[in-house]
Amino acid sequence: MTRVLIVEDDPDLGFGLRTTLEIEGYTADVAEDGVSGLRRAREERPDLVILDLMLPGMDGYRVLRALRAEGNRVPVLILTARGEEADKVLGFRSGADDYVTKPFGLLELLARVEALLRRAGGGVAPAPAIDRFGEVEMDRAARTVTRRGEPVQLAPREFDLLLALYDRNGGVISRQDLLREVWGHRGAVLTRTVDIHVAELRRKLEDDPAEPRHILTVWKKGYRLKR
Repeated sequence: MTRVLIVEDDPDLGFGLRTTLEIEGYTADVAEDGVSGLRRAREERPDLVILDLMLPGMDGYRVLRALRAEGNRVPVLILTARGEEADKVLGFRSGADDYVTKPFGLLELLARVEALLRRAGGGVAPAPAIDRFGEVEMDRAARTVTRRGEPVQLAPREFDLLLALYDRNGGVISRQDLLREVWGHRGAVLTRTVDIHVAELRRKLEDDPAEPRHILTVWKKGYRLKR
């Protein structure tokens, strides 16, 4: 089974990431500081490392440089609140394979994990799937959407939102749950972000966005996708 090591000092985030990965079929472990993260990456030989930068004991840059200096080519995805261009450049120069800034969408993170594993040939990522509703088809692995056989250009967040709705199997999902799942918000947030993105999905995927057949509003509850 594919093993992912999460090096993250925020216990809530570490627990959430581990739970999400385990639901997706991975084996996941958490190290809460840089020293133990480096030791476990050396000893346990994970298939992928998700690495925070701001860690106690040894920061993520030093962990990454130490692994690469030893010839360890394990795929490393940096997951950090440090989103400046200089931070990203330093991360890639230190040997990172991908770089995701907080807050982040869980679906996007999972897609990046799958892509890194496929690229590295290490472990087996979940099998690609084609999902359908009405005249719409979604390829999760390629992150593409077609409607009546024609490609539809969705922004990354729009694609993640569509998957979140689809994966509820017709059930209702609240705006707050969508904000947590797709945008990574961890508390109650007052925003029209979800509504704006839903409107864009309807514009691109519905025959009549004003009278949608698939992406439906459930009054005072949220949204659901009717297949």
